[in-house]
Amino acid sequence: MTHKSSYYSAATALAQALGAHDHESQGVVPAIHIATTYIRGADNSYPTGNVYSRADNPSYKPVEALLCELEQGHEALLFSSGMAAATAVFQGLQPGDHVLAPRVMYWALRNWLLNYATRWGLEIELIDMTDVSAVERHIRPGETKLVWLETPGNPLWTISDIAAIAKVAKVAGARVAVDSTCATPLLTQPLQLGADIVMHSATKYLNGHSDVIAGALVCAEDSEFWQRIRAVRSQGGAVPSPHDASTLLRGMRTMHLRVREACTNAQFIAEQLSQHPAVLAVLYPGLASDPGHAIAKQQMHGGFGGMLSIRMRAGESAAIHVAAHTKLWKRATSLGGVESLIEHRASVEGPSSPCPPDLLRLSAGIENKDELLADLLQAFPS
Repeated sequence: MTHKSSYYSAATALAQALGAHDHESQGVVPAIHIATTYIRGADNSYPTGNVYSRADNPSYKPVEALLCELEQGHEALLFSSGMAAATAVFQGLQPGDHVLAPRVMYWALRNWLLNYATRWGLEIELIDMTDVSAVERHIRPGETKLVWLETPGNPLWTISDIAAIAKVAKVAGARVAVDSTCATPLLTQPLQLGADIVMHSATKYLNGHSDVIAGALVCAEDSEFWQRIRAVRSQGGAVPSPHDASTLLRGMRTMHLRVREACTNAQFIAEQLSQHPAVLAVLYPGLASDPGHAIAKQQMHGGFGGMLSIRMRAGESAAIHVAAHTKLWKRATSLGGVESLIEHRASVEGPSSPCPPDLLRLSAGIENKDELLADLLQAFPS
């Protein structure tokens, strides 16, 4: 859906869903449209613009409009998952195109890039995206077609300077796409910093209740490249169900409250654990000691996110022990839900993982922060 600014605050836009409702019944919640196909007019046209739900569905419109408002973009597209959204961007490229991506990034997408995108002729180069000079050294004017960023970068929560990298990319003729899942539109708006596309795994903070799989893309402006991405979605069928779109909208209406609480909890836990003798390091951009803190302060507003990682001084066995003995922190993958999650990432990612074996990834939920901290501390090996 194309963006038309309403000038609402983010909190009001979310709570009101930009005023979306069921126009036929005047219900305050938009209707769920489960039809797969739509009636043509007598002149063989489609009066409503709806043709077939593999291409689009009215249930997507309120979510896409809300995302456009939050990101201040031109158009948003919903997808069946965050991976479907992310991979659609790469499928919009041409064989032989050179791509820069971060070494520290979401594991599933990293695997897809190295094991599948390369089969289609894309040249994927992984570099340190926290170093703008590294981007300058590795970018190839005329050959590099996409610079993919993820900030904060999962699971080390590294910070990339979106504005600085976007300037380098523009000079070289490359587009910039940003996975802003963990920052959310409430903390960072990559399009306003020069990015061309922003991606969200809507499964995470947008929905926030661990009950929907979905993804989304928002573009800064229309382009031939964006239209190719549109075609990937409609022709490939990577669309969410109408029910999932409706559930996602319901989750988004409280996102400003959830994200605020998650940020508060993560900041508190990071500060407390950074002083604990059993903890080797706390990885969180909200800490003044974090290498990415200065850039994070520039491009994140209202908090530094709900994600942090800790490295246990006693090594892998201590990390596994902590994950095994928490009670409030649930041992589960994913992130961004109202419940706090803990995960030993190296075990999940396997022997080829670049993740340190002593690391635990924490997704701070919205529970009482003192109780969350106490639960972690009681799980530490004595």
